[in-house]
Amino acid sequence: MQKGNLKQKLELFSDHWNPRIIGELNSQHVKLAKMKGTFTWHQHEEEDEMFLVVKGQIKIEFRDKTEDLNEGDYIIIPRKTEHRPVAEKEAAVMLFEPISTVNTGKNRDGFTKDRLERL
Repeated sequence: MQKGNLKQKLELFSDHWNPRIIGELNSQHVKLAKMKGTFTWHQHEEEDEMFLVVKGQIKIEFRDKTEDLNEGDYIIIPRKTEHRPVAEKEAAVMLFEPISTVNTGKNRDGFTKDRLERL
């Protein structure tokens, strides 16, 4: 059994676009990340992912539309769907993703994080 507090976990780091693992269930990582600015366009070939906004507001851009998300909103992005998160001001999200998920998919750039810290 595992219990935690999102506010306390978010106070443990200040950098952006560097997800931290806070739990694991059913071959899924539960991650927290702070966002500010614009991420890279990417897609996940084999994994769906879920973003849950825990603080602030974000946008998820798709090639044909943009979804605005406020605190408490979530979005599930199906595999093979190209997307790009954007946060005009600092925001925090919880991510639910298969353990195999790399944050930038096949796109390797300065945002890519191969090894994630556990909190």
